[in-house]
Amino acid sequence: MRQENLITIDNIKKYYKVGTVVVKALEGVSLTINKNEYVAIMGPSGSGKSTLMNILGCLDTPTEGSYVLNGTDVSKLEDDELAEIRNKEIGFVFQTFNLLPRYSALENVVLPLIYAGIPKEDRIQRGIKTLTQVGLQDRMEHRPNELSGGQRQRVAVARALVNTPSIILADEPTGNLDSKTSIDIMNLFEDIYSEGNTIILVTHEEDIARHARRIVRLKDGVIETDEVNPNPVMKQAVVLTEQ
Repeated sequence: MRQENLITIDNIKKYYKVGTVVVKALEGVSLTINKNEYVAIMGPSGSGKSTLMNILGCLDTPTEGSYVLNGTDVSKLEDDELAEIRNKEIGFVFQTFNLLPRYSALENVVLPLIYAGIPKEDRIQRGIKTLTQVGLQDRMEHRPNELSGGQRQRVAVARALVNTPSIILADEPTGNLDSKTSIDIMNLFEDIYSEGNTIILVTHEEDIARHARRIVRLKDGVIETDEVNPNPVMKQAVVLTEQ
């Protein structure tokens, strides 16, 4: 079956000026990611992985090079155009969940649909469907402080999925979770991947990266290795105490 490119970045460079010093965060990164790939991006502190994640997520633009996302060259877009692309094409999952504390789980999940101009009835239906998909059909009216860490991350995953984006971009998604809950969340990502979604996982943890089918390692602003993971971790049995 023919593979379809979703992301193509070519010779991406990103330089920052700090006082009189120029910091070269990325030094010519080229990468292609196809639809329905599960890719982990790894690297030590200062390797450029956070900068690459920000560019892939349309949170930043490169100093040089091109970035084509789902057929659109986003490397030269203005801020408002990038915001539109982010909301349409990318679902973000962050280490710190980034949920609004005064909003219920359902209200948090449907936020991207509000920005997309989706009518209220459709928003609610899609929010309920997505929360059910991540196993939180009985927690929809709960606020974040009424949920466990794992449940809050499931809400964040549902929010990332609700707009049916091209990419799920997860930044250290288990960084604030205990080991059992981390397994639970990685099992959820496995389900999402098996349904045909594209996942880009940014992590410094080897055991989390091993869930991906491909591992890209950065060092000093360049790709050090880009390899297929021959033995990815599949779904694992886990007994959770949370209800």
